[in-house]
Amino acid sequence: MATAADAIKVYLEIGKARVLAGALDWPGWCRSGRDPDAALEAVASYGPRYARVLRGSRLGFRAPANVRALKVVEKLKGNATTDFGVPGLAPSADKRKAGEEDLRRFLAILRACWRTFDAAVESAEGKKLRKGPRGGGRDLEKIVEHVLGAEAGYLASLGWKVESAEGSNPASLADRTRRSIAAGLQASIRGEIAPRGPRGGVRWSARYFVRRAAWHLLDHAWEIEDRIL
Repeated sequence: MATAADAIKVYLEIGKARVLAGALDWPGWCRSGRDPDAALEAVASYGPRYARVLRGSRLGFRAPANVRALKVVEKLKGNATTDFGVPGLAPSADKRKAGEEDLRRFLAILRACWRTFDAAVESAEGKKLRKGPRGGGRDLEKIVEHVLGAEAGYLASLGWKVESAEGSNPASLADRTRRSIAAGLQASIRGEIAPRGPRGGVRWSARYFVRRAAWHLLDHAWEIEDRIL
């Protein structure tokens, strides 16, 4: 059993139909289940997969041996977004001020997630993706389009936007989006973005932005990997 010192801290987002469990210190490592125990089991089972994402990043991640290595430190009341299987609430830890060292770590994690997503897309090119039980599921082009659109939306929630340029092919747009994310995170951490938007809405913190963006990238990267026929 893990000791208190080496336990992996997780939070739970508890909805009516779904529960999400996310590792506080490892953005992107977040899975869902029908109840808290199932969500924690799902996170633990994805530990090796998350470790492969961060392989070579030198961030020191080690997958837990089992679910007993996880320690729940916060429980949040979920909402309709939670029940849809999407993390929609920021744990209290995401309110902590981030610094330059955090920025370097955030970008290392995001770059690892981008590499994983790009590799999944490349491996699926020219192949069919398995449909869901009712014939649902986006095709590869639509998944890429969806991910890029979501990242632009996340940037807006941070208080930043994708740099404008002519041409909108996916590769060019992805490069511009990722450069803009790096710039936006830096601006947020340095206090160059107001905490509220022009209409008074609270903007995302840098920590929550990375948590949400990393989860979305890996959720679709793993979806692609699992759906390739």
